[in-house]
Amino acid sequence: MSTPPTDGRGLAPIVARHPFCADMSVADVALLAGCAENVKFAPGELLFRNGAQANSSYLLRAGRVALVVHGAGVAETAEAGELLGWSWLHPPYRWHFDARAETAVRAVRLDGDCLRRKCEADPRFGFDLTRRILFQVTRRLERSRLHGLDVFRGAR
Repeated sequence: MSTPPTDGRGLAPIVARHPFCADMSVADVALLAGCAENVKFAPGELLFRNGAQANSSYLLRAGRVALVVHGAGVAETAEAGELLGWSWLHPPYRWHFDARAETAVRAVRLDGDCLRRKCEADPRFGFDLTRRILFQVTRRLERSRLHGLDVFRGAR
């Protein structure tokens, strides 16, 4: 089970060190940290489940998470230094796969409701956050495409 929340202000230095936040202003890091809590997951523990309400992003600090597609198994993994989860950003706010800790995982959980409110209140912050998330989405799609090509080549 994840650990209880901590005061987001105390997480600002941790959030600032995460690669997702590279070159982010101190003020924007403070906005993110205001939506943050420190969490831990044991190996085998679910971070989220396909179809459930999506209301988080995770700045992975340590460990590896398997992204599981029902009927297909592990589609890929996410590791320390990556952002996991962006389904809170667009309706219907549902997860599209399971995320299960393969190893012990330490992460900063970012609350999606809190982030949406801050993005609406500060469009400049919202644009920067969305741009950073889209970069992560693009990286994940590129990895999936390359994985699919490897699978296709191996099937010949």
